Amino acid sequence: MRAKLKTKFSIGNYFFVLPAVLLNFVFFLFPFFQSLVMSFYDWPVLGEKTFVFLENYRALLEDTQFWHSLFFTLKYALFVTPCLFILAFILALLINGAFAGVKLFRSLYFAPVVISMTCCSMVWLWIYNDLYGVLNYILQSLRIIDEPILWMNSADTSLPAVIFMVTWKMAGFSMLIILAAFQSVDEEIYEAASVDGANKISQFFRITLPIIKPHAALALVLSVIGSVLAFEQFLIMTKGGPAQDTTTIVHYIYNTSFKYFKMGYGSAMTMVLLVVLGVLSYFENRVLKDPTK
Repeated sequence: MRAKLKTKFSIGNYFFVLPAVLLNFVFFLFPFFQSLVMSFYDWPVLGEKTFVFLENYRALLEDTQFWHSLFFTLKYALFVTPCLFILAFILALLINGAFAGVKLFRSLYFAPVVISMTCCSMVWLWIYNDLYGVLNYILQSLRIIDEPILWMNSADTSLPAVIFMVTWKMAGFSMLIILAAFQSVDEEIYEAASVDGANKISQFFRITLPIIKPHAALALVLSVIGSVLAFEQFLIMTKGGPAQDTTTIVHYIYNTSFKYFKMGYGSAMTMVLLVVLGVLSYFENRVLKDPTK
């Protein structure tokens, strides 16, 4: 006879998950439904709210600044995600092993992650400064440039500058995920492959990469989501300029909701952004899905 497994439930077990449920409700579910409701209203901060149904969404179709901000954000994500992933992958390869000082290198590479984006943006804004910034000083000392570059005065230079700063700051986070994936591979698999005659390159492409693929997918998804939600770095470093050329979608939602006090219209943009994130995450998971599952 097949033994029947009985699970004993206790009301006390639910108290362990209650904090997580409450946090999700307070900081995700409630704001989500509140924003969804607000998106159907003309919702000023002061005054009477007016139900407009889909009028806010119709206005989005004609809002050129909204589409410009959305396309700029996607462009930023398209460029910064490969930079983050490639650097993180290289760093994880370099520190995946036991050698003198490996713990120090891991700490150094991960250190920028724990610094707030606001602090990093302020520091790198000083580095990029055209009058007293250290970057222009170094480039002029090496005679690479003849005069200081106004890094934040043009979208052609400010976007690469912000991408470089974000890559420096956030590569350590993706590195940690990929490093954990490397170290999760059982050494016995490599030993068995060596016995069968597989060299190091073959082991890497036929064993390591397939095993770490789900972790790499996680790192990519988190990178894309973080890039699409970019806000502080552009608010501080470029202020959305010049001429709102570097205004991200979150920055535009912030200005609409809390600067011009159009809460309903800002909520409609938030719902559209949520749909965009869902679509991007879905296609990333489909592309990077493990074919054996």
